[in-house]
Amino acid sequence: MTIEQQLAELLGDRAPDRISEATALGTGLADGYDFYESPVGDIVVTFNPRGVSSVTLASEDYEDYFRSRFGRPLLRADAPGAWGRLIPERIEAGSPGRLPVDLRSVTEFQEEVLMQAASIPKGEVRPYGWLAVKVGNPKAARAVGSTMARNPIPLIIPCHRVVRSDGHIGAYSLGGPEQKWQLLTVEGARPDDLEDLAARHVRYLGNTSTGIFCHPTCRAIRRSKVENVEEVRDTRQAQELGYRPCSLCQPV
Repeated sequence: MTIEQQLAELLGDRAPDRISEATALGTGLADGYDFYESPVGDIVVTFNPRGVSSVTLASEDYEDYFRSRFGRPLLRADAPGAWGRLIPERIEAGSPGRLPVDLRSVTEFQEEVLMQAASIPKGEVRPYGWLAVKVGNPKAARAVGSTMARNPIPLIIPCHRVVRSDGHIGAYSLGGPEQKWQLLTVEGARPDDLEDLAARHVRYLGNTSTGIFCHPTCRAIRRSKVENVEEVRDTRQAQELGYRPCSLCQPV
């Protein structure tokens, strides 16, 4: 199918009669795509003049998926040179950094949640409720979970570092829980330990020496001596035990 035919199918009478692929890409009427390696296998990264627009597993139906979700055709192309070389680096880092991203497909609330998720350090996780508080809507934990499921740019916006409010690992949009577990293992987040703590209703860890309590993956608690680490069920128990919140991971 030619680019004109694809645009006619998507835009109807608003589609141009004639347009080159280069013009379609340059004006954002179509997105480019290329294949990249990742810890969960080959992926398809799409992009347009605004930035990276989606990340999906490299499957037979990725073009149909993109057209259905974003309403634009895909064309095989090299990412713009100005930032295209950043894509493999940001896949490895698990954060956008200076790489521009196109989040037109999500709401303003969802964009705020996704960009807050992008601040979670590699090797650490945060629960839905933490993100809800960070975006100023403490009761929106369920909406945060839905936002993670709809993240158009997984890996680069690291929704795999967001876990359920009860601490369990939860689902993952880029493949499923197995891929999420794999990513967290590669990053050193120890998902087995997280699941064990969640099963015992332990949300935080306290340091009896420093008097702070942290999320279990926080680098501050990871540096603590084992004999100084105490399991804490919730923020209420943390207060009862005299702990103060860690300034790094900011438990809420």
